[in-house]
Amino acid sequence: MNLFLSIFKESFFFAWAALRANRLRTFLSLLGITIGIFSIITVFTIVDSLEHNLRSGIQELGNNVVFVQKWPWDFGDDYPWWKYMNRPVPNVKEFDELKEKVQSAEAMAFHVAGRKTVKYGSNSAENVTITGASYEYNQITSFEITEGRYFTELESENGRNLAIIGSTIAEALFKNGESPVGKQIKMFGSNMTVLGVFKKQGESLLGNSMDAQVLVPVNFVRNLVDIRSENADPYIAVKAKAGITNDQLKDELKGLMRGIRQLSPDANDDFALNEIKVISQGFDGMFAIVGLAGWIIGGFSILVGGFGIANIMFVSVKERTSLIGIQKSLGAKNYFILMQFLFESVFLSLIGGLIGLSIVYILTSIAGNTFGMEIFLSRSNVILGITISFLIGIVSGFVPAYGASQLDPVEAIRSN
Repeated sequence: MNLFLSIFKESFFFAWAALRANRLRTFLSLLGITIGIFSIITVFTIVDSLEHNLRSGIQELGNNVVFVQKWPWDFGDDYPWWKYMNRPVPNVKEFDELKEKVQSAEAMAFHVAGRKTVKYGSNSAENVTITGASYEYNQITSFEITEGRYFTELESENGRNLAIIGSTIAEALFKNGESPVGKQIKMFGSNMTVLGVFKKQGESLLGNSMDAQVLVPVNFVRNLVDIRSENADPYIAVKAKAGITNDQLKDELKGLMRGIRQLSPDANDDFALNEIKVISQGFDGMFAIVGLAGWIIGGFSILVGGFGIANIMFVSVKERTSLIGIQKSLGAKNYFILMQFLFESVFLSLIGGLIGLSIVYILTSIAGNTFGMEIFLSRSNVILGITISFLIGIVSGFVPAYGASQLDPVEAIRSN
């Protein structure tokens, strides 16, 4: 332990002396490591942040939810869209029949959506997403209500003119801290009573944030717009019971939907049963490609930085050749000299890596506040950056350190 501490202390002072004595040379040599670590960790930080935000949005849709829709989600180059174009969209009658017959579902909701202008007095919010949903929608989709409450089953079934609004809509319509609950807003040419306000969720890359949405009972909307139109994006969301897999739920839904639509045994399905994992799997390949690009971009900078560290170490060995000779003549072992220079190489490389990580941290803090999306430098990426710096220091410093350890003490002392 004493030997280790001695090597550590001596290497630290030698590395620090090299930094101070040759500032420009050291700066230029460490620049490659700094840029390399910055490039790799920046790409991974952006990828991780995007993935976190996307998967959070996906999670809110529900991993154990199956969506009965017209179009399947498995898009690709050979997507046979012409087969799906003439399919009927799900409707409320099918929803009612399905709800009555299905055994594997914990909750079901019918959903439609459109865009309208919402007004309150002289204030208005344009192009607002209006979501019409049946009562159990709150069991399908993840959200919280900070003010007011959710619909009762009776209010939902009777199609009362009630609305729950997102935080962004509330801020646009109600100024000076005025509470929206109980107030009358106007949309669809009708007055709607605000029943509650959704808790602020922030931006969602999937566009499913409740912040800019207004939720109303589907039985209210159906009297004002054509919910059989594909433009209304009608679908049935079905949440599986505990212990029921999505595949089991899909098997039951497939049989029930075929029966409801009276399809013959040899007829193809005229509906799609979609689940969230299709979206998640689609992003996996994209994130893998971006991650590979990060390694390639940063790899070249790290390679250059590695040569820079090796150059510093070769110069350092040459400048201290006589000192190495004196150390060996006084009994220093080869491994002591080897470890001394390896430690110095690692110190220099870690300095470059830590500078790169510091820049990433500062930029993520600024970007997170600027773009309104959570961008963070994760612990795993910090560990990755430090590990890469450490390994580059070992690899770059080994040859110079080994050469120093093999010097003949007499020849080394004569070198000057």
